[in-house]
Amino acid sequence: MQKISLGIVRETKNPPDKRVPFTPQQCRALLDQYSHLELVVQPSDYRCYSDEEYRAEGITLSDDLSACDILIGVKEVKLNALIDQKTYLFFSHTAKKQPYNRVLLQEVVRKEIRLVDYEYLTDEKGIRVVAFGRWAGVVGAYNALRGMGLEKGSFELKPAHDCFDLEELHLELKKVEPGRQRILVTGGGRVASGALEILDEVGIRQVEPEAFLKEEFEHAVYTRLDPWHYTRRKGGTAFDFAHFMKHPELYENSILPYAARTDLFIACHFWDPKSPVMITREALTSGKLPIRHIADISCDIKGPIASTIRASTIADPFYGYDPISGGETEPFEKDMITVMAVDNLPGELPRDASADFGSTLMSHVIPELLGVRDSGMVERASIAAAGGLTPGYAYLEDYLEGRE
Repeated sequence: MQKISLGIVRETKNPPDKRVPFTPQQCRALLDQYSHLELVVQPSDYRCYSDEEYRAEGITLSDDLSACDILIGVKEVKLNALIDQKTYLFFSHTAKKQPYNRVLLQEVVRKEIRLVDYEYLTDEKGIRVVAFGRWAGVVGAYNALRGMGLEKGSFELKPAHDCFDLEELHLELKKVEPGRQRILVTGGGRVASGALEILDEVGIRQVEPEAFLKEEFEHAVYTRLDPWHYTRRKGGTAFDFAHFMKHPELYENSILPYAARTDLFIACHFWDPKSPVMITREALTSGKLPIRHIADISCDIKGPIASTIRASTIADPFYGYDPISGGETEPFEKDMITVMAVDNLPGELPRDASADFGSTLMSHVIPELLGVRDSGMVERASIAAAGGLTPGYAYLEDYLEGRE
């Protein structure tokens, strides 16, 4: 087979992301498996895996990736780092017409780059094959518990990013004293599964939504809600998930009875802008919701949860929200809502998250990129190629040209 050169770029988005698409051991395994593959890693001072760890596996390091056919990273690539007429794989955050990345897409098209976005790598059934969702849930739930401890002063967890890996994070969880907290989790995908993994590790008991609504408990509990719990179809018609996904505007909010029994809300759901708003400012000022902590892992700014007025950061994950003014305060203040809304949570456990992500890429995506098989996956995820948008993303034309 024809030689293919794969380059792993250093992350250029600020603040820098420590994650990598492949660990040193995975790079070695790829070279051992595919005789027609060449692999080059761009040196970096801030990766979770050091240059020395790559060198120890016999991986070539070079600042110059111009000879590579395919360039692969994690987050958006800086404009001046993009190389003309290459194939790139990264999370571009352009396909939903995100205004802050319009210029990125314009530069990709101008430089005739083929842009393959991880978010749109799907199998024949349309199911995503690579994602960091589990790790967002793991770290988000950990941060939620950490915030709870900081407010009450009953226990103190080190920041997740100060833990070497998941094993050390689990050791930290032994300090948690959850008391009688009532915790609400929304969503049923990878993110929610990661959050539940942490709550279960702590020993917090899961109860059914109906029991959460009606019963009192002498210990901490959590419940998880699916869309048919937190929304209902207008007019009283029975909930239909397929219909909800297609016509979310025909549904209304039904989460408030659960919110009225909640101390800590961990939001892990996917939210469509046409879906009903979940927790409004009016609900937070009504005096009917005991919620004092919201860990918004989904992090839809000014979306379904009124208190998520901005994203927070790994370095400074918590801020306060004043429902009366709608403005920001210091976290953990009395009568205020403490918000955790970090939008790159997997970056706090970069070694584990990278290994998991790389393993999935090796199984599902690398064979497609290297010509071993062709299911159409890469084509479906290609937003732009050869100086224009691909047919599946032609709807971005107005966005690309700055007309919306």
